[in-house]
Order: sequence, then structure tokens, then C-alpha cells
Amino acid sequence: MIKMVILGAGNLAQHLYTVFQATESLEVVQVYNRSQRALSYFDSVQTTTSLKQLVEADVYVIAVADDAIPTIANKLPFTDRLVVHTSGSASMHVLHKKNRRGVFYPLQTFTKGIKVDFSTIPICLETGEKPDFKILKAVADAIGSDSYKISSEQRRALHVSAVFVNNFSNHMYRIAHEICEGNNVPFEILNPLIQETAHKINTLTPYMAQTGPAKRGDEKTINDHLEKLDKDIHKEIYTLLTQSIAKTYGR
Repeated sequence: MIKMVILGAGNLAQHLYTVFQATESLEVVQVYNRSQRALSYFDSVQTTTSLKQLVEADVYVIAVADDAIPTIANKLPFTDRLVVHTSGSASMHVLHKKNRRGVFYPLQTFTKGIKVDFSTIPICLETGEKPDFKILKAVADAIGSDSYKISSEQRRALHVSAVFVNNFSNHMYRIAHEICEGNNVPFEILNPLIQETAHKINTLTPYMAQTGPAKRGDEKTINDHLEKLDKDIHKEIYTLLTQSIAKTYGR
């Protein structure tokens, strides 16, 4: 049984708590958060608002905003224990060297209240010591996740890539939703196209899957689209992406 303490009570902390507690070989023995109110979600485990009251565990998982990670790590009242953070962009070395350091980064978007299947989520692992890597891999295996040995520098690249494929793509959906609403067109008509676009990259590289007027060099359609767009920011985004695609395909 791997005993774990979660430091943080936000979105990711709640998802990790749920999956850890549902796994026979893992046990969350305590959850810390500086605000008692946020701890109400964790009603079946010991909680605390004081770092001085942390109990002993095999792994301490810091699941807070990136800028708060060093503050919590520096204030931990013990040494030589395995402390990991869950950030995609923060280096492992933001954790204080008085403890054994590591990273347990689930590469997925998490929304509060929306259940996720961790068996479909890759976990990026990094540790300073080999025995600690085995512990984190055992945690990932226990929740059914594939795990990958990823350095801090590689993880930063992955995180930037994730922003493009998730956050930026979702923002494109929001713009499309706004355009549809402004023209009394049901946005759900686009759902099959969204699904097919995502499905294609299971068998094709994004380079090979690209279609559209920018790739074809169809200036008439591009100009028609720009004329249709009402907001300057939408015109700027459309133009920038069109230029990037055209340059990629030698147009």
C-alpha cells in the first residue's frame, strides 16, 4: 500500500484524490489546504490547514498553482521524503532540495465536476533518484495510466504543445460558436467536423491531415471569409493562421 498526502484542494487535487482513493494499492491518508472551506470535498479522509500537522506518507503530492509550489515545498516541516508536484511547466527543481524531488504530471485537461478516465491519461514522471521513479511508476500503474519518463525541459515543450492542441483549439471553437450564434446557425452542425478532425490524427500526421483554402492557396475564398468576419480580432487571427498554413505548404 502506497500512502499519499495531497497538498491542495483545487480541481486537479480533487480528481487525483478520487482516483487514488478508488485504487486498492493506494491510500490518501491526508489532504492539506490553507483554507478549511475548500477541504469540504474531502469528507472521508483526514484534513488539515497546517503544514506542521502533516502525517507520514510515502509520497507528498503538491497540486496547486505553479507560483505556489515553491512556497509550500519550502515550508514542509520534514526532510528526505518524496515530494512531487503536478505541474506541466514548472521544473522539478522548484521543489526544495531538503526532500527527494519528483514530478507526477497528468497530461490532460481537467474540469471540476467532469469525471475523467485515468486509464486514458498519460502521466509524465521525473525524479532525482531511481528508487523514487519506481514508486511514481507504481502509482501510475495502479490507476491504469501509461507513464513516460520525461525531463523538465521535455515537459515544458509538451506543455506548450498542449496549450496549442487544447487551449488554443478550444478558443477556436469559441470563436466559431460566436460566429454561428451571430448568424443564427446551430453550432452543433460543426460537431461531426470537429470529431473527424480530431480522429484523423490517429492515422495521419497533422501535416498530412491539413485541408482548407489556405493550403490550397484559394485567395477568393480567403477574402470572402475575411469580408464575412465582423470583429477585427477575428480577422487578425484568421489572417495569421492563414499565413502560417500557407507558408508551411509553400503557398
